[in-house]
Amino acid sequence: MAEPKRPVPAENVFVDTRPFWAGARAGKLVLQFCRDSGKFQHHPRPVSIHTGRRNLEWREVSGKGTIYARTIVRVPGPGLEGRLPLSVVTVELEEGVRIIGNILDRRPEDVRIGQRVALAWDKLDRGVCYPAFKIVD
Repeated sequence: MAEPKRPVPAENVFVDTRPFWAGARAGKLVLQFCRDSGKFQHHPRPVSIHTGRRNLEWREVSGKGTIYARTIVRVPGPGLEGRLPLSVVTVELEEGVRIIGNILDRRPEDVRIGQRVALAWDKLDRGVCYPAFKIVD
């Protein structure tokens, strides 16, 4: 059976997200960093959520964090066996921002709020990688 389509996110016309995708291609999670406040932000924006200024740069983060919230995605229908259900989590990274991703190494019913996670990569169409997470025991 053919693997289901995994669409690639569309380009953002308001914010240059090329550094995020270049980092993903290199296996690195990079997020916007406000030089004035010394804090990260995610999702990308044209200005700092901390200061309102444009003094931003992209920096690599550890990808380590804690599950803040979780849900299970179930989609009925043929062709999705082996991919669903999915554990979708919001992770609070050690750097103080939250990011959404899939848990790759556990059954959804075994994923719990408060579990520690580490960065992994989920493959989308055209070889594009998107941040995902694995439980750290």
